[in-house]
Amino acid sequence: FNLVWPIKPSLLLGKGSDLYSCLCMWLYFSTLWGHAAPQCPASCHCTWDTGTVLCSDAELRAIPEGIPPETVSLHLERNYIREIPESAFSHLVQLRDLYLSHNRIDSLATGALRHLGPELRMLDLSHNHLRHASREEFGSTRAKTRLYHNPWHCDCALQELMETLNLEPETVNGIICESSVRGGEHTGQSLVKLLDSGVNFCSLQRKTTDIAMLVTMFVWFFMVIVYVVYYVRQNQAEARRHMEYLKSLPSPRKTPTETDTLSTGF
Repeated sequence: FNLVWPIKPSLLLGKGSDLYSCLCMWLYFSTLWGHAAPQCPASCHCTWDTGTVLCSDAELRAIPEGIPPETVSLHLERNYIREIPESAFSHLVQLRDLYLSHNRIDSLATGALRHLGPELRMLDLSHNHLRHASREEFGSTRAKTRLYHNPWHCDCALQELMETLNLEPETVNGIICESSVRGGEHTGQSLVKLLDSGVNFCSLQRKTTDIAMLVTMFVWFFMVIVYVVYYVRQNQAEARRHMEYLKSLPSPRKTPTETDTLSTGF
């Protein structure tokens, strides 16, 4: 910024102390103005009257630092961003529109979007590399959400997320299963249409969990039986060894006194 301070020619021609005081005042007010003015992140363009921060096509590889807390609309489209940290937008309490399309985002930190305020009305994550997502990452946001053109792996967590989010109706059919927990059975099909037709990825997960529990219980029962059999056999072996030891002991002999007593009795 350029701040013009009106300096009269008479001051420049006056005493040196007057010129020195004038320069000090100029520096003081320049510093105050610099601190008061909001700063725009590097590689971005900011429009303060609308609260818009444009960081599109800026070759960014991460969420830029120093995004003003007064931001209302944040554009980060067409960059090389790969992940969204948990605290990336926690200070943007006035944010209404968040555009993250056409990046390389393949992971969301737990609660990455949970801190977005209730004012958020648009969340665009289309055209990225997302395969997995869950309710924990999105929190309770009610913003209209775009998730199409991502290589989704359709499973129970994604199904529960779809039932929670406010998906944009115009693009919801573009959420395609590139893979699923059922193998290649649903590859290339719209997740919404699959759910509407009665497909339930969560029931398959519960069935798999039940089978795993049954297998675990069977293994545990088998181990108990093996231990009991081993314990019984060990006791039998110990009993046999003890009997053999008793049999090997010499039988007690009668003393002469006992023999005389028996003879006298007859």
